[in-house]
Amino acid sequence: MDESMSSGTVPEPEAQADSGPPEGPPHEERPAAGDARPLGVGTTPTGHPGVDAGLRRLTDVDHLAVGDHPEVYEDVHRGLRDTLTALDRQPGPPVPGAPHDTGS
Repeated sequence: MDESMSSGTVPEPEAQADSGPPEGPPHEERPAAGDARPLGVGTTPTGHPGVDAGLRRLTDVDHLAVGDHPEVYEDVHRGLRDTLTALDRQPGPPVPGAPHDTGS
């Protein structure tokens, strides 16, 4: 009987040479954690200055580390929310079918 079997130890498998990446379809190369790859997303002006400023601000993420993206997204979200809130406060034409103030 083999000595390794009788002693109760399990023999270690033979070391295999590292043959590189596994065979199969090529995988897309991912950037290192610190590398930022610009998305190059274009923006189309809306004609509303507040919204357009927010869209331009989104392009800043192309030049920032991924960890800094949330700050930009939160800033843009806050700006868009403020813009929408301001639109709600502006007086507009009366809504059709709404009761009119007769001043009585």
